[in-house]
Amino acid sequence: MRTHAIHSSLLLVACALAGCGRSESPGTNATASTPTIVDKSNSPNSDLPTVVPQSKRRGPVVLGTAGDSGTAPLNAEATVESIVAALQPLQILLGKWNGTSRKALVDQPEWIWDFQTDPAQPALKLISDKGEYLREARLTFLPKSQEYQLTAVDAEQQRKTFRGEFTDPVHDVPGDDNTLQRVYRLELTEVDPAKSGEIWQLALAQQENNRYLLEVCRRRGSSPFTRIDTVHTQREGTSFAISSTDYGEKTCIISQGLGTIPVSYDGKSYWVCCTGCQAAFEEDPKKWIARFEAQQTMKK
Repeated sequence: MRTHAIHSSLLLVACALAGCGRSESPGTNATASTPTIVDKSNSPNSDLPTVVPQSKRRGPVVLGTAGDSGTAPLNAEATVESIVAALQPLQILLGKWNGTSRKALVDQPEWIWDFQTDPAQPALKLISDKGEYLREARLTFLPKSQEYQLTAVDAEQQRKTFRGEFTDPVHDVPGDDNTLQRVYRLELTEVDPAKSGEIWQLALAQQENNRYLLEVCRRRGSSPFTRIDTVHTQREGTSFAISSTDYGEKTCIISQGLGTIPVSYDGKSYWVCCTGCQAAFEEDPKKWIARFEAQQTMKK
């Protein structure tokens, strides 16, 4: 009997320690388990969305913008300005050109600014009715990856996207008449190529203010790139000035290049450098006038 009493006492103590006979009811202070949230804001892989602790979240999480840019527009206006700034050294391309090559017998590209197709991703736009390799193209800059991107349509209406960077940086060298001549090489390789196993590569090689080369290369499998054609392009008419100095009243209100086309709004006259800038100005003159005036104020 005494042994049975000892066993009963021990059983009561064990139940008390284990919480026997108790159930957790709604509204108690029991703590539920929660998934661990890791802050990856400093992760080297910037393509992954950043996950932050709940206490740090403020509003919806923005993972990027629409279109090809892949940028995260914390300040959309600053992003647009950075794209324009990256493209300005290349606006020597603006204007009409005549091109010839061994395979592409004739090419007549025209380069203009394009602020309308995607206002958040301005670009230099090429149009050519006779181009073999580039019938249409948009050359822009991706701030996130620090790459240039060319989206192109060829004569067979095949669309390709190329990305790359300068292999010879933009610089100016004295010409025969001591006029500064712009020189650079921008090499762009196809991304997401077709299943044929072919990868294309294009290079814009500026030789001087009035001449540039379009080098066309192709690679099959793991073999090295082989040049299959070069389009020698000569400017039609006179050169656009490329000096970074002030053009005075003939400064393009949009690109800050040399204005060649007069425009007006509200009784005042301004200048733009190409038909692309002219179209953008006519669509929203107040926007570009305000932007231009703000830039001029900052220069003072």
